[in-house]
Amino acid sequence: MPAMPPPIADERAGLRDYLRQQQYAFHALAFGLTDEQARATPTVSALSIGGLIKHVTNCQAGWMARVAAAPEAPAADDRPMEVREAEYADEFVMRDDQTLADVLAKFDESNAEALRLVETADLGAAVPVPGDAPWFPKDVSAWSVRWVIFHMIEELARHAGQGDIIRESIDGATLYELLAGVEDWEPTPWLTPWGKQPVGQ
Repeated sequence: MPAMPPPIADERAGLRDYLRQQQYAFHALAFGLTDEQARATPTVSALSIGGLIKHVTNCQAGWMARVAAAPEAPAADDRPMEVREAEYADEFVMRDDQTLADVLAKFDESNAEALRLVETADLGAAVPVPGDAPWFPKDVSAWSVRWVIFHMIEELARHAGQGDIIRESIDGATLYELLAGVEDWEPTPWLTPWGKQPVGQ
């Protein structure tokens, strides 16, 4: 995938392509990492690359379940609070029994469903605002599907930025050289794909 989204033909294509671009950034962040590196927490944050990918997978799935149910709310989660809290805490950690390949595969399943909904959902449909968290507004009853997709792009971009810092702290890799490595771009005097020798060496 190129480093930039293609020219936008219409609103739906723009939402789809920008969402896909932010999803793809996490494949670049993970490029070339071992499972141990993906679990590493080299910054003051407790987050790892693997943990970030798990979180955005679940975050995206939760928001897209709301899109799929619109204009109704999705089915309530009636499990005990301690079970839900444990599940939420687990989504920020790549455990020893998990591999980066497995974490990325689940992420890609979530990505595919999100992109399908961007293509098929009514962008103007009402998505009820959840009332169970203090950061959700109390004076708004519903967002549109369009709003939710913009929010998902924002969420992915924010977490990808966190991932940029974590990845650079692991091995010094930065986004464009990682993208170049994923895409196998030809080396230039000013950009070397991650994992290749610089030009002239």
